[in-house]
Amino acid sequence: MTTSTDLRPSADSVLDGLDPEQREVATTLDGPVCVLAGAGTGKTRAITHRIAYGVHSGAYVPNRVLAVTFTARAAGEMRTRLRDLGVAGVQARTFHAAALRQLQFFWPQSIGGSLPNLVEHKAPLIADACNRLRIQADRTRVRDLSAEVEWTKVMLVDPDDYVRLAAAAGRGEPGGLDLATVARLVRTYEDVKTDRAVIDFEDVLLLTAGILDERPDVAATVREQYRHFVVDEYQDVSPLQQRLLDLWLGGRQDLCVVGDASQTIYSFAGATPEHLLDFPRRHPDTKVVRLVRDYRSTPEVVGLANSVLSMASGTHAQARLELIAQRPSGPPPTFTAYDDDVAEAAGVAARIAAEVRGGRSAKDIAVLFRTNGQSQALESALADAGVGYVVRGGERFFSRKEVRDAIVLLRGGARSAVPGHDLGAETRAVLSSAGWGEKAPTAGGATREKWESLQALVVLADELAEKRPGAQLSDLVEELLERSQAQHAPTVDGVTLASFHAAKGLEWDVVFLVGVSEGLLPISFAETPDDIEEERRLLYVGMTRAREGIHLSWANSRTPGGRASRKPSRFLDAVRPQGAPTARRGGAVTPAGAKTKRTSGPMLCRVCGASLTAGVDRKLGRCSDCPSSYDEAVFERLREWRSATCKAAEVPAYVVFTDATLVAICEAMPTDTASLAKISGVGPSKLEKYADEVLAVLATD
Repeated sequence: MTTSTDLRPSADSVLDGLDPEQREVATTLDGPVCVLAGAGTGKTRAITHRIAYGVHSGAYVPNRVLAVTFTARAAGEMRTRLRDLGVAGVQARTFHAAALRQLQFFWPQSIGGSLPNLVEHKAPLIADACNRLRIQADRTRVRDLSAEVEWTKVMLVDPDDYVRLAAAAGRGEPGGLDLATVARLVRTYEDVKTDRAVIDFEDVLLLTAGILDERPDVAATVREQYRHFVVDEYQDVSPLQQRLLDLWLGGRQDLCVVGDASQTIYSFAGATPEHLLDFPRRHPDTKVVRLVRDYRSTPEVVGLANSVLSMASGTHAQARLELIAQRPSGPPPTFTAYDDDVAEAAGVAARIAAEVRGGRSAKDIAVLFRTNGQSQALESALADAGVGYVVRGGERFFSRKEVRDAIVLLRGGARSAVPGHDLGAETRAVLSSAGWGEKAPTAGGATREKWESLQALVVLADELAEKRPGAQLSDLVEELLERSQAQHAPTVDGVTLASFHAAKGLEWDVVFLVGVSEGLLPISFAETPDDIEEERRLLYVGMTRAREGIHLSWANSRTPGGRASRKPSRFLDAVRPQGAPTARRGGAVTPAGAKTKRTSGPMLCRVCGASLTAGVDRKLGRCSDCPSSYDEAVFERLREWRSATCKAAEVPAYVVFTDATLVAICEAMPTDTASLAKISGVGPSKLEKYADEVLAVLATD
């Protein structure tokens, strides 16, 4: 009679089908082990087979192995694979799930009583804290402050040290508040939680670490329970997670970590690859194994991704893995420039529709973008093309609160609108009360996403005014409602629309990367070298999602008929062919041999000759720390003029001119409008508003 035990794989059979490097991972059972695994190289296969080999060979006891990763989906996949390999008793969980299980068990004996309730969302608590401090807090500010509170906790930043450490980390002004105010908010948030007798998700890790640190008996129990640890996506570990991992280990070396520094894209949330890069130094006997055989993508996709990453600089670049494609050759990547965002969305939708008509399943296609605000045009174009889609990692455009609120405001504005008024101007006036402004916010996060959503409505209004002269706000509202209804596309077998961040860990046959232009990739508020390199890694992650086909595109302008001021992303300089075609608004493509203008080389400091990457440095035309040549008295006169101007207009100073622009004006000392117009930061609208006054200030003795 055959028993279930007889059906289990043998230790040797577990190794069947592994390549030499994966086999090395699987058979190195004693830690410490560091697996540097590139995209598509089978890292999950390697580490699950390592665990299975350890169990079936008798080296591991299943329930004494803990594998941790970062998402419930990844943990579920790992459990499924382990079960298929005959080792269902192994624990595979996220950091939070593993910590919560321990906290629930040990809280009564360590603290006493019942564990406080765990809140799923910080927003109500943040709103309460803002109310106690008399801080106005809309949904956008609450969301940004929630992210900042989370950052302080995963980075182990005490409120008393917040101002210093946040400034050093370049956190800017979260939620539009100065750092001192945010520090008070963080303290008050903790008071609110105490008053409500609740804890948040970061507290789960903090409290578990605290108990393990303060109760040697509890720590000994946990270390007896779990002898061997595996950590996936180790490049995303935060200081708080590393602290908990160290306490789990208790100085032991039974640890296998897996990661890829080139896929670090969550530094804004506290993730850092330093733990991965520094692992061999912290653990001198580490066995390092590199997985570089890419089984996911064609040589064309792999070559493109390798080329983009080869231009990287900084610490992360030193750990770059050169992938080696294992699949047969496929179609070459395509690079397409469109006239504007609308034309780009329509062109991409047309190509997707052709793929679907050719027999490819829509679920095997994805469109990836940098910001959620870019999805609206794509949603609309796919709906017009009759192609179903699914928005991943974010709300559908017309389901976003700021969009729904804006439509309510526009409907109200339509009832009192004066016939004959310009639709674009009317729309801008109404949406300004919802937080829209001519200038995009420099900060990222929810503030930027809200502006992008409202800006998309402004663009729609301009398009409607162009197509239907005389259109009014009521026509715009009707158009928006029709679009909203039309975009309830089926979710089954739909094209995936996702941001680069939301696409991490996923893959599709064909991937379209849209908006690959300066200002979007890298994003405009990425100014430091580290910020720029993270944007490069984001593009790399997007590229390595593709199995067979990859299509990159960008738009020369935002709106139809707009000034063609956009340039392809600098990340494409080394890979974009000289003759990349430009698709025009009727679908025509320039001949293959036609030349397109390449982006210019790096901007150099006029003082020291170094390459300029930061936005402020490029605006000044020199490094920030290089000596300036402007008259400080002139600069002070310009600042006084700006102060009076912004007070009269009731707008922030930067809306008139930033300090960097004022410095650039002082250094150039233009004597006429034409010279002033050449200065970065002085656009047509500002030239019209302020040129005469600025020139008058400069002419003052």
